Amino acid sequence: MTARDQDGARGGGPGARRTGGGRETQRAERRAAILEAAMELIAERGYRRTSLAAVAERAGLTQQGLLHHFPTKELLLVGVLETRDRWDLASAAAAAGARHTDTLAQLVDYNATRPGLVQTYTVLSADSVTEDHPARAFFESRFRAVRAAMAEVLRAECGDTLPCGLTPEQAAPLMAAVMDGLQLQWLLDPEDVEMPAAFRDFLTLLGCGEGRADGSGEVPGDGPGDIVGEGPGEG
Repeated sequence: MTARDQDGARGGGPGARRTGGGRETQRAERRAAILEAAMELIAERGYRRTSLAAVAERAGLTQQGLLHHFPTKELLLVGVLETRDRWDLASAAAAAGARHTDTLAQLVDYNATRPGLVQTYTVLSADSVTEDHPARAFFESRFRAVRAAMAEVLRAECGDTLPCGLTPEQAAPLMAAVMDGLQLQWLLDPEDVEMPAAFRDFLTLLGCGEGRADGSGEVPGDGPGDIVGEGPGEG
């Protein structure tokens, strides 16, 4: 039986008498299939040309079946971004030998290879500033977590005061703003805005990462430290 057939099944039969755990497993599998289909289509077509109908077809469900899991396109896209963030965190944790801000720079490099997801993030985050937007709570929570994580990264690497004189808490919202602002400019003019290089220029202004003033990438007297197990995963 296909996912589409299962989605339309009603009444008796062995499939209708699954245990609670079986239904939960099936539900989780369908959500995962929907999110994977959405991410594939966004990568192929971009944000605007990815419809719920297309995602449902790619996932092997009816559109009604998809709406049972994600009632609106906005909520589906939030799910995509949450999944993307989890993958980015797992990648950051795996890069245990890298320096903190250098890992953020590598994330910017990676984002430059997936414009569809960056576009989705940029559009949805901008739309979320309106009242009662379905994604507003997600982005409010996310930006709080991003600022806290960035402050932790900067403190672990540079201590309580960065070489530029700012505290980690002062620099964290600036770093988040630079990452998001560069993504917007890069989406609009990718040939003129070199996002990865520009982010490393910002690290140079802060005196962090590969752009340390002494050219070593190290804070005098400090060791490299470990990766903080949380990162922004912007775009």
